[in-house]
Amino acid sequence: MLRGMLIGILVSAPMGPIGMLCIQRALGKGRLPAFYTGVGAALSDLIYCLLTGLGLAFVTDFIEANQSLLQLIGSVVLLVYAGYLFVSNPSRSLQARGMQATTAWKDIATGFFLTVSNPLILFFIIGLFARFSFLAPEFMAYHYVAGYISIFVGAVLWWFGVTWFVNKVRSHFNIRSLWLINRVVGGVIMVMGAVGLITAVRDLMTR
Repeated sequence: MLRGMLIGILVSAPMGPIGMLCIQRALGKGRLPAFYTGVGAALSDLIYCLLTGLGLAFVTDFIEANQSLLQLIGSVVLLVYAGYLFVSNPSRSLQARGMQATTAWKDIATGFFLTVSNPLILFFIIGLFARFSFLAPEFMAYHYVAGYISIFVGAVLWWFGVTWFVNKVRSHFNIRSLWLINRVVGGVIMVMGAVGLITAVRDLMTR
């Protein structure tokens, strides 16, 4: 269980697009929407961990065979969402905070699909599984059930801590600061998506 929790935390810890999105939502909408977004990301990470554990060779071969196409799809998703962040009005988010409970599933879905659009994380998970000897012949089925549950718990704890901290400093930001953060986060995600898109198109054209 400890190995699983460590894997869950380490998979979530790299501050990529989903981390930036959680910070932006914590500042603009409050802690709950950001936390729900992290829960969606944790569900995606859990699915990739299950795929890695249940079909390591098959999953690796599939990713390697379709890496450019998968990167293309993921990059398009990033660009679309970055465009939305770039033009969004943070004051509307603040006005809509009273509706957080009705949008929980939407926040979870956003975190899930944004994370699941990056299947290359499988290679990171494979490395973590190897580092912590998560897959071993002496383990029984109940060990793996507890381990995968622990992965999810570890990921959720990470997002709980991140959103708690950001929410604590949230009062230091005004509307203009939130607008600037939207632009910065949207711009960074847009650059990530553009680089991935160019790389994927180049790889597809050279085949």
